[in-house]
Amino acid sequence: MTHPIARLAVPAFFTLIAEPLFLLTDSVVVGRLGTSALAALGAASAILLTATGIFVFLAYATTAVVARHFGRGHQDDAVQAGLDGVWLALALGLPLSALTAVLARPAARAMSGSGGADVVDQATTYLQISSVGIPAMLIALAAQGLLRGLQDTKTPLWVTGIGFAVNAALNAFLVLVVGWGLAGAAVGTVVAQWLMALALLVSIVRRTRHLDLRPHPARVLAAARFGAPLLVRTVALRAVLLLTTAAAGTFGATTLAAHQVAMTIFTFLTFALDAIAIAAQALIGESLGRGDHDETRELSAVITRWGWYSGAAAGLLTLAAAWPLPHLFSDDPSVLRATTGALVVIALVQPVAGVLFVLDGVLMGAGDGPFLAKAQVALLLAYLPALGVLMLADEWLEGLDVAAPLTALWVCYSLYLTARCVVLDRRRRVDAWMELAVP
Repeated sequence: MTHPIARLAVPAFFTLIAEPLFLLTDSVVVGRLGTSALAALGAASAILLTATGIFVFLAYATTAVVARHFGRGHQDDAVQAGLDGVWLALALGLPLSALTAVLARPAARAMSGSGGADVVDQATTYLQISSVGIPAMLIALAAQGLLRGLQDTKTPLWVTGIGFAVNAALNAFLVLVVGWGLAGAAVGTVVAQWLMALALLVSIVRRTRHLDLRPHPARVLAAARFGAPLLVRTVALRAVLLLTTAAAGTFGATTLAAHQVAMTIFTFLTFALDAIAIAAQALIGESLGRGDHDETRELSAVITRWGWYSGAAAGLLTLAAAWPLPHLFSDDPSVLRATTGALVVIALVQPVAGVLFVLDGVLMGAGDGPFLAKAQVALLLAYLPALGVLMLADEWLEGLDVAAPLTALWVCYSLYLTARCVVLDRRRRVDAWMELAVP
């Protein structure tokens, strides 16, 4: 019999890697069009990921509320609460879509640097077309949160898998056969995004046909208030990542290039460990919905151990790959050396990261958004002086070794991850988070 954590986490993992696979597919196809098109895709993708990434709370907050109702045995209320999240996603997605379309050119110009007018033009076109898919992306986030709250991670996996296949086929056809260039890649991705969103909604509606599907402003507003702290948390998290990348840039192009490779690998590892966090959200919310605090306490301890073991396994694999893996990304000896140094640090911190991400899932499943928001803002403020000291020592670090600046930067980031883990673990060890009045 499959363990409940594995039953939810394994499909969640493959669903989580869908987004980078979408971008990878676009990159492979667009790469046939030349350097300018690929550079434009990179600039536009960074803007889109930033614009939509801060709304990931639509999935997290929805999971917590739905799981709590599900644990009480109120499936209709669970689905209805999830639908409120879907309507909130649409309410946020439409203005974000319009804003992205209007600001596409200045945003593309800011991200393209010295790429030239051709890169700016192509990135603008990609952004303007892709903006049509933003509401679908947010709807899919909320819909997946609803299904996760019902402990269904297989439906999002099937929908995402089919959506990926449709995206790849459409992009290849529209770009390479029809000849629409970068615009064809954007059209193919938008079509796939809307098909995925509609498929998820159909799956939800079929579960309870008699529910009132109309939006209820008061409930949608309540969903927004419940999700607001997680929005603050996510913005603070992204600020840390942005500041870390900016710090890497101050050490020069070699360090920045190596940091990009290291961050790509770290992000993939995060997807793997986040799958267990998603299982934690659903199982903790369901357990609290039943009012069983003893089981919830034991479950949180078990899931935390899963996070540690998974992180340790990820760390060992990363350590083994720290020398050969960078060669897939670069042949510059300096970049390779710096990347390997960063990967060794990343490998060592993976057990801590595994626990951290699971604790994040436990507290989000309990609806402990206000604490997570306050903690993350405080950690961001504490991280700033640490980065400042590191940047002041730039000449000394660069004089030590070509890998020293990036290794030191990742040590600094790893200490931040460790501090965050300690803060969340202290919260888990008290009972306040189990007494929260989640809707």
